[in-house]
Amino acid sequence: MRQSSYVALGELLARAEEPTVLTADGEYHEVTIRLWGKGVVSRGKVRGSDVTTTRRFVRASQLILSKIDARNGAIGMVPPELDGAIVSNDFPSFTFSDLKRCDPAYMGWLVRSATFVELCKAASEGTTNRVRIKEDRFLAQEIPLPPLAEQQAIVAHLDALADKTRQLIEHLDVIEADADRLLALHFRDAIADAPYRPMAEVAPLVRREVTIDPEASYPELGIRSFGKGTFHKPAVSGMELGTKRLFRIQAGDLLFSNVFAWEGAIAIAKSDDNGRFGSHRFMTCVVDPGAMFAEFLRYYLLGSDGLEKVREASPGGAGRNRTLGVEKLAKVDVPVPSLVAQQAFVALQAHVQALKARHAAIRAANAVLLPATLERLFTA
Repeated sequence: MRQSSYVALGELLARAEEPTVLTADGEYHEVTIRLWGKGVVSRGKVRGSDVTTTRRFVRASQLILSKIDARNGAIGMVPPELDGAIVSNDFPSFTFSDLKRCDPAYMGWLVRSATFVELCKAASEGTTNRVRIKEDRFLAQEIPLPPLAEQQAIVAHLDALADKTRQLIEHLDVIEADADRLLALHFRDAIADAPYRPMAEVAPLVRREVTIDPEASYPELGIRSFGKGTFHKPAVSGMELGTKRLFRIQAGDLLFSNVFAWEGAIAIAKSDDNGRFGSHRFMTCVVDPGAMFAEFLRYYLLGSDGLEKVREASPGGAGRNRTLGVEKLAKVDVPVPSLVAQQAFVALQAHVQALKARHAAIRAANAVLLPATLERLFTA
């Protein structure tokens, strides 16, 4: 920034102290502040009769921070929708005492920068887990303050950039939603007149149990819920495994976590998963290439109809009390259209996955654009 002078925060901010007078049957938003400049939001509403400790009102466009987590970026501006929300003493808020010197919108952007987070760290003290910001020290910290016209130009630039990044994400979301709908329509058409066969016939359970060597190490594999694929776990020594049973996994296996299959912990082993190991809680099925494509079968099992069948095959309560049964899985019936129809769907699915991979790279670049701009503008 050009022509910036440094001004103590105490010259610009005044502690807001508006006491609450709550009605017993009234409902009031409580405030929470997300870390790393992610915004001030409601944590939900409470009834006045349920509030038993001292609270204060906060108003739109006040600066608010968390005494405990300001050093982790928990600071921001109160949005219009939280005008009149209530906070405890752990969330001091401040009004702007000189609007001719400081535009609140400028401060709203400044507090999201890494430079300002470092300022909050410098104003905090205490032992581990008890580090809190000291208000007097915070208000003594100095910030770069350019002329008002330049502040407003910075705000306009950042507002426009934020709007463009938001529009880009919305555009990518629309494209991906359309692609997913297209995929669902093609799948519906592919299985419209298809016969159904049990899993035992098209993808039987195959277990490759290994003999544990106490001197060897065994890299394990995990399965994420909600169809989010596999992940690698650290290697475990044979000595640590003790009597635990392990089974070798091969690329192309259709994998189920028997305790979380009901919430979509179903995946296909990738090439870099080959040779890893799963515990007895893994179920590995090998798809018959003469009948099914693994990708086609996985898509069905993660869809509403297939996942409902998996849930029916997983009796019990929630969480680890809901376990997919080997015999029940074997009886789950799945649609088996022609291999030509399956192959066409799998090819389309690959195109959609490639599209989303390209979008992921764009999203990653987009996500760092605004933070990088903040640092460029606000770093001394």
